[in-house]
Amino acid sequence: MQSFQQQKLERLGRIHGESEAINAAKLAHTIGLNSFNLDLMHGLPEQSVSDALSDLQQAIDLAPPHLSWYQLTIEPNTLFYSKPPTLPDDDDLWDIYEQGHKMLEEAGYQQYEVSGYSKPDYQCQHNLTYWRFGDYLGIGCGAHGKLSFEDGRIVRTTKVKHPRGYLNMLKPYLDSETHVEADERPFEFFINRLRLLEACPKSEFTERTGLPLDAIRTPMNYCIENGYIDDLEHSWIVTEKGKLFLNDVLEQFELE
Repeated sequence: MQSFQQQKLERLGRIHGESEAINAAKLAHTIGLNSFNLDLMHGLPEQSVSDALSDLQQAIDLAPPHLSWYQLTIEPNTLFYSKPPTLPDDDDLWDIYEQGHKMLEEAGYQQYEVSGYSKPDYQCQHNLTYWRFGDYLGIGCGAHGKLSFEDGRIVRTTKVKHPRGYLNMLKPYLDSETHVEADERPFEFFINRLRLLEACPKSEFTERTGLPLDAIRTPMNYCIENGYIDDLEHSWIVTEKGKLFLNDVLEQFELE
């Protein structure tokens, strides 16, 4: 979806229009899909608070069981990176988030991860596997995968991105295979797991990374002492402050 405003869609380089997105959502209801997601961005170039909230209200009116609502980020090697657009300032971004979050809650949506909202029992199971540092197969052109092995190895895979190269039997389907080393695993685990707003069982860290809790004692104590994470008997949970400063929290688990 990204936006319901044609000018914003064109600015983002999208080839679909407002009516196509609306019709797709209505069709999903008509044919009785068990669930579907609308993907909506805010913080777009020259976007006002009212523009962003209008987009969100239109998405809510379409009643998707799941809604991904997140702020535009400028990535390297993109047109916006080389020619930065004028984006909303921090005050407007905060107003969009605060007011939009309230709108979603009042409409019956529950925020279960940083950018994911759903009606009760409609959380995206596929994404939950990612965020819980679970395993998944990357199948097909450009696909990413993560696999854990009985000997303790954790491997990330990437398939060849370009269709021509992927279909060329003279080239390998697997473009790369990267081993996640032990000292990288705390950051790899928490950059995913802390997106979720549910409590994180302490046993899950050990099970998924193969590391003892002592391996993260120092950074975890820092996060707890500074009010970013609540330390429960058998789990951790990100606080409201931690959600707002998630990048600062994750930095604690990065390699020095």
